[in-house]
Amino acid sequence: MTQRPKEGTKRLETVEPVGKRVLIRKDEDKKITKVGIHLPDKMEIPTLTGRVVAVSSQVERDPDYSVERYDRVLFHPKHAIPVDFEGDNRLYVVPIEDVVAVFRSASSAGD
Repeated sequence: MTQRPKEGTKRLETVEPVGKRVLIRKDEDKKITKVGIHLPDKMEIPTLTGRVVAVSSQVERDPDYSVERYDRVLFHPKHAIPVDFEGDNRLYVVPIEDVVAVFRSASSAGD
């Protein structure tokens, strides 16, 4: 028998991607150009980068995908599904095929 939480009791919700997907927190859109021009609020440079928040178990087990939690990635937003979980709506479930690059720190020789 499953017990329901008492009314007024808040449960912590999490989002776990399934299939060949990852959950990404998109970086903030830029409001200043490279040369320092401030853009109006309605005009922003779209950002296609973000941090991986969660990785599905299917992607985790597949050696073809080197994406891990907390990686900073570049992704194609066409198939990204926004998650209405936070007020600012920066969470997206993204198919792993739409993650096109992972940013890695270059390690020095001799490490």
